[in-house]
Amino acid sequence: MKTVIQNENEKRIADLQRDYDALGEQLDRRSIDIAAIKDRAKGFGVAVPSWGTGTGGTRFARFPGKGEPRDIFDKLDDCGVIHGLTDATPKVSLHIPWDKADPAEMKAKAAEYGLGFDAMNSNTFQDQPDQAHSYKFGSLSHVDGATRQQAIDHNIECIEIGQKLGSTALTVWIGDGANFPGQTHMGRQFDRYMQSMSAIYDKLPDDWQIFSEHKIYEPAFYSTVVQDWGTSLMIAQELGEKAKCLVDLGHHAPNVNIEMIVSRLIRAGKLGGFHFNDSKYGDDDLDSGTIEPYRLFLVWNELVDAESPDLNLAHMIDQSHNVTDPIESLMISAIEIQRAYVQASIVDREALGGYQADNDALMASATLRRAFRTDVEPILQMARFEAGAAIDPVMTYRASGYRAKVGAERPEVSGAGGGIV
Repeated sequence: MKTVIQNENEKRIADLQRDYDALGEQLDRRSIDIAAIKDRAKGFGVAVPSWGTGTGGTRFARFPGKGEPRDIFDKLDDCGVIHGLTDATPKVSLHIPWDKADPAEMKAKAAEYGLGFDAMNSNTFQDQPDQAHSYKFGSLSHVDGATRQQAIDHNIECIEIGQKLGSTALTVWIGDGANFPGQTHMGRQFDRYMQSMSAIYDKLPDDWQIFSEHKIYEPAFYSTVVQDWGTSLMIAQELGEKAKCLVDLGHHAPNVNIEMIVSRLIRAGKLGGFHFNDSKYGDDDLDSGTIEPYRLFLVWNELVDAESPDLNLAHMIDQSHNVTDPIESLMISAIEIQRAYVQASIVDREALGGYQADNDALMASATLRRAFRTDVEPILQMARFEAGAAIDPVMTYRASGYRAKVGAERPEVSGAGGGIV
């Protein structure tokens, strides 16, 4: 792959240098040091989801792609390609039990690509072949104590696996709730959830965090136990200092102001991280920046504005790729998230603060738009080139023939069965 990257970069470096120099002159007139912004781009990283390297599905069917990963080791191979081409995805987020394997072997495989492990993700929204109790009617909030304990034990197991991998966080999302009015006592159900989460929290190592992830609906279409950021904040405040809120960009009601939620959680000291994706109708898990790139920029505007050593967030992608090559989609998403970060980094904050103080709504908004409309592509490309990654990751990936290679090595996967993955 390194040889392919070098060959492809040689075709593009002359044009890139001209574009980079031209942008540098433009930014210099705005008193912005392009080299400093490039360094920020180099320091950026977002975790890729192990599950995102496979083809997702709809409620009706799944259409597997060529060379689907067979196990976590194939997934790590794919994640290594993504990071090698973008230099923007240094960590992988695992989902247990989907990715359950010998931690030492996983760590060794990840080390081949210079990868580490981000937050662990538990799964109590599906029944597994060997489990004693079903999660059909809930997991951490189930009326049956044995079922709740099973879910608690699974989350503790995720912590134990994560410790061996070097992870320092656990993300907990559950599908618990109700599909009919009267199906559950919502107050007692939430009390059971909090008791279960407290038991998990008590098992956290000193240097770990636990993230509560909210979702407005699905599969609980009437009421969801952790349905919005207010409930997530309540959970984090009640559990303790190591509990934070995770914001998935697709888990909100339509028209919700996500960047304001980000600001509020920062103020409360309870923002833990993100699952980046995009959506048109609901929790679509589309590629980041494909529908609302300006909203993604506005979220990053809040994050850059609040930057401090204490704001140490977990940035992760969470997407479902139904009609694209997952590796290509994850590369594009990582770059779009990085782009929004860099655009937010060139906002003239002194001018913006002045316009806000003068109640000049028009110019305050224009200041944000100016940064958003700046084509920072040469900065992203030069950061990748200097790091030994690809100037054009997608075209370089296609030139490498990687998908055809793994397609020949990995058995075809059946598309039978529906369900969102």
